[in-house]
Parts: sequence; structure tokens; C-alpha cells
Amino acid sequence: MVDPKSFLPSSDFGDPSTLSGSYSLLPGGSYYGGAPANPRRPIKEIVLLFCGLLLVFRAVSCIGYRESNRHFHVSGDLPLSTSRGFSNQGRVPSALSKPISRGPSEGVSEKTNGLFVGINVESFPWSDSMLSWQRTAYHFQPEKNWMNGPLYYKGWYHFFYQHNRQAAVWGNIVWGHAVSRDLIHWLHLPVALAPDQWYDIGGCFTGSATILPDGQVIMLYTGADKEKVQLQNLAVPSDLNDPLLVNWIKYSGNPVLAPPPGIGDGDFRDPTTAWLTSEGTWRIAIGSKLNTTGVSLIYDTKDFKKYDLYGGLLTAVPGTGMWECLDFYPVSTTSDIGLDTSVTGPDVKHVLKTSVADVNSDYYAIGIYNDKNVKFVADNPEIDVGIGIRYDYGKFYASKTFYDPKKERRVLWGWIRELDSEFADMKKGWASVQAIPRTILLDRKTGTNLLQSCQDQWCHWNVGTATQLDIVAEFEIDKDVLDKTPQSNVEFSCSGSGGAAHRGSLGPFGLLVLADESLSERTPVYFYITKGSDGHLKTFYCTDQTRSSVATDVEKQIFGSYVPVLKDEKLSVRVLVDHSVLESFVQGGRTCITTRVYPTKAIYGAARLFLFNNATEASMTASLKIWEMNSAFIHPFHPEDKH
Repeated sequence: MVDPKSFLPSSDFGDPSTLSGSYSLLPGGSYYGGAPANPRRPIKEIVLLFCGLLLVFRAVSCIGYRESNRHFHVSGDLPLSTSRGFSNQGRVPSALSKPISRGPSEGVSEKTNGLFVGINVESFPWSDSMLSWQRTAYHFQPEKNWMNGPLYYKGWYHFFYQHNRQAAVWGNIVWGHAVSRDLIHWLHLPVALAPDQWYDIGGCFTGSATILPDGQVIMLYTGADKEKVQLQNLAVPSDLNDPLLVNWIKYSGNPVLAPPPGIGDGDFRDPTTAWLTSEGTWRIAIGSKLNTTGVSLIYDTKDFKKYDLYGGLLTAVPGTGMWECLDFYPVSTTSDIGLDTSVTGPDVKHVLKTSVADVNSDYYAIGIYNDKNVKFVADNPEIDVGIGIRYDYGKFYASKTFYDPKKERRVLWGWIRELDSEFADMKKGWASVQAIPRTILLDRKTGTNLLQSCQDQWCHWNVGTATQLDIVAEFEIDKDVLDKTPQSNVEFSCSGSGGAAHRGSLGPFGLLVLADESLSERTPVYFYITKGSDGHLKTFYCTDQTRSSVATDVEKQIFGSYVPVLKDEKLSVRVLVDHSVLESFVQGGRTCITTRVYPTKAIYGAARLFLFNNATEASMTASLKIWEMNSAFIHPFHPEDKH
């Protein structure tokens, strides 16, 4: 049963007659603990018909194995004020703090929350219970402190990551190492690489792994000397018979590469996984810049110890600034399988991805790679790398793919930074997590996009709480409404629209996640459709943080992007909720948005999930499947775990 009082707005929101929109609390259940009998069983399937100006919902729900008809009568409306001010009654604010910049002085991108660098921030009085709730349950993160080249070897997935063992801030960077059988449950291993040589004393930064045909494992990584000159170095496993690759040896001839003439000492980093050329040599790309032009340098090698710098550039895009964390890989134009990094051919396109340091966003372009001329040319120059399409329109950065030969797929991993204050990170004792692994395929319908998806084995498994969800939602708008909607020349953007409070004929509509019962904290994730003066419809998907928390020292922005929606496609989204992490995969992963939220009330058993429609004209049908997720096992390795 659903408590009808759950639908009533808090008295803090004033007269219900002044509020707009409609919403419905989705049917809930009790907390389920322990291991599930069936890890793939959806616990809720719901179909709802709802209208923007009506407050009555008709629902046909299938919960577990029962079917029933339900009618939801809603007595109030959804208040969606864009006000960013919150009362903090009963709380004593902490002293002001002024976070410092971390990263640029060491020659890498900014790692501190950019909104707070150099300004006084009122630290919210976080309780231990609030901070403990923020730690994710099924996303990978180290046991403590700060984190930021994956590979598959002899039955184990390996993840190497930038890690500060000493504090929950960026600095003192070593390579953490963890292994998994399934990319869900992880075992922490000893540190793989630490800065103990003159060429990496300033830190062991980003690198990539390459597995050679004879089974050798090559690791190239960026180090920095005491003068902060960025140098490329080689490391190999000490024992190739060890499937866990616990111990690593640094090459005695390091560094193998230094910045070439014309490249700044701090503008030369992050070697890619190597690919085999038609001439039988190995080739890598390294990110850099020439003035404000982002560039990809190219090197060829036969033994990974000596390298030849190619006279030209793989590609360059003016105005994009420093490129870091480059990635370069093939995708099939005819099938849904991933490709090894060295694959070329007539049915292959290539993807060049860069992390643009100036804006902390990952951009990619799809195009043609010419092995002979050593050139990558984007299919559409208007959406070239660094100026066009992003992997993710939220907080997702420094990503890296690897080829998984076991499943014949390409897997993408990205780093999700914190959006709270450094004070809060230090108090809770950790910072940053990895996004859920995503498979990468070419979107053969559009030809211009990649599809990123969370595989079922990584998602909707187990039963947990309302703060750990896997939600699959589809929306259909009445075609007559679309036809009758007047045209407009008003431009829309998620970040400039005023958030979910901005009402239009065809939006916003979607879900409120991590909401408390009074809706004083809530995070809308939603669609918004516009009809231009040319009569064409444009669809946007947004995540609105502006009412996600009453805390004063967390970032609250509105993220989002235009989403390509093809003829006869339903609007669809998959939303992963894992405590403070939200990941949305829109239209099969054509567009993705990842962010962090830090509620103080909508935590533990108080978290709720609502469906809302704040459009002024449109009625629509919503279909939802919801899985409540249990926690992954992420703990230190013990010898018995090897089997």
C-alpha cells in the first residue's frame, strides 16, 4: 500500500493551489538485506499515464510476481523552485574555508572542485552518518583517500588507478591496483608503481597497458621529475606466470621519451595503448598542445625502449587547449562486437578521444584512420574531437577503454570526481569513484554517436535500498499533442533554462531521485522537448542539482545536452543510483550524464523516488522497471581469493 500522505507537499511550500505540475511517489517496499535468490529479478514494473495539469494517476503495476490495478490520487503538486537558498535551522555553521588549487602546479589538470578554488566556503556541519551514506555500494573506489590502464590478463580484470595513500586530496600520486573476475567485485592489491626514481619522483601519472602477441605485458606511464618535466617510462611485470601481476619492474633505461622540441615540459603526457601498424611496428599517441591547439603526437617503436617521432600529427584541433588521457581505438560499422586496438579494415571506423584539460570534459570524434599517412580525419569537422560530442555531459573525466578478449567487447572506464568541498572529503576520509564499466559500440543508426551501455551483469543485480537503484524508463507523448504544439524560436539549454522549474508545452518530465518525503531535497532527471520555428522537434535530457541538498559547500549545477531521437523511437533512459553517484544512459547510451549529489535528508531509508510531469500541455505514458541493487564486494586481497 502507498501512504496517500506521501503525496502531500510539505507545509513549507505554502498554498498547494499556487504550485504547478504533477507527480507520483512510486510504489515502495521494505528494505531487503542479504544475498538475493535471483540476482536478475526486477522487483517493480510500472506503467503510468499522467498529464501535466491533472493530479490523478492510473497505474498498472507488477511488483514481484503479483499483478494488480492501482489508482493514485495526488492531493498536491510538485514544487520546483529554482531558489538556491536553504534554511539551516538548528545547525551551527562551521568556519569558512578556502580550498587551494591542486594539479596545475604539477603540470596536470585541476583536481580541486573548480567552483570553490580560492574563495571562502561555509563548511556545512556534516555528521558522520551523512558522510558514511555518501560512500558508494557498487562503484569501485579505494578503501580510503584519493583515487583517479585497465587490462584483462589470465582470467582477471586489472584496474590501475592514480591514488593518494596519504590523504583524501590530490597529490603524492602512486598507482593503485585492483583485480576482479567480473568487473563488479574487486580485490585490492598492493601498490603497483610508486614514485621512487628521479624520472617519476613528482608522481606516477596516467599510462596504458599493451599485451603483445607473445604474452608480454607492456606498461607505459607518465612520470615527472623534480623540475616537473613530464617523462614517459616503461614498466613490466616481474612474473608473467602470476595472473595477478602483483610486482612490477621499472626499465633501467627510463625515461624512454622526453618532450620533443617545441613541446612544453608540462605538456607531454598520457601515452595510449599501442597498436600494430601495417609495417609491423608498434605505434602510440601522446597528448600535448601547441599554443592553444590540442595535438596528438605519434611515435613508432619496435621494442618499446627506442622510439621514432613521426614528423606530422595524428590530428590537431585549434582552440581546444591541452589534450590529456588520449585514447584511440577501432569500432565496427557492421557488428555489435568490440575490436582489438590494432584492427583495421573497410568495415572499421576509428574513435579518437581526448580529455580536454581546460574544461575537464572528455570529447570524442569518429572518423577515418589512414595507417600509411598516419592521419585521423573526423567524419564531420564540425564535431571534431574537443569541439563536438562528449562521452558524458556531467562529471566524467580521464576515461580509458580496453579490449576485453573474453567477451569480445570494448569497455570504457571513467573517473567521477567529488563536487563537495575539500573539508568534507578530508572529514569522510576518501574522495572520487570510478563510473560503472560501459561497453562501447558505434551507433549505426546515427553514424555520428557512440552507444555506451551498462551490461546486465553489471547492473540490476540483487536487492537493496532506494538509494541503490537501476531504473529503466520509457516515455511516450501523444502524437496529436506534438503536432498541435506551436513552433517557437526560443533556444533551450539545460544549464540556462532554470532547471526542472522551467515549464514548457512538452517538458520537463521524468524522475525525482534521492528525494525526501517533503521534497525539500530532490534531484530531477528529465526530458525536455522543444519545437523550433522549422517545425522540427529537439529533445534534451537534463540533471538538475539545484535542490539536491541543503548543504552549503557542494556544487549545484544543471547538466545536460541535446539527445538525437530518431523517428518512431520512444524516449528512454536508464538511471543508476548509487548513494552519491547518479549515471544516466539516454536513448540506449547515445547521450550520458554522470554527476554527484550530497543530500542530508534523502538518505538511508528516507530516500524516495518520484515520477513527475511539469509540462503545461503534454500527457504521456511512462513505463518503468526498477531494480534495487545490493552492494559489491570490494575488499583487500587474501591468498584464498585467488581461486
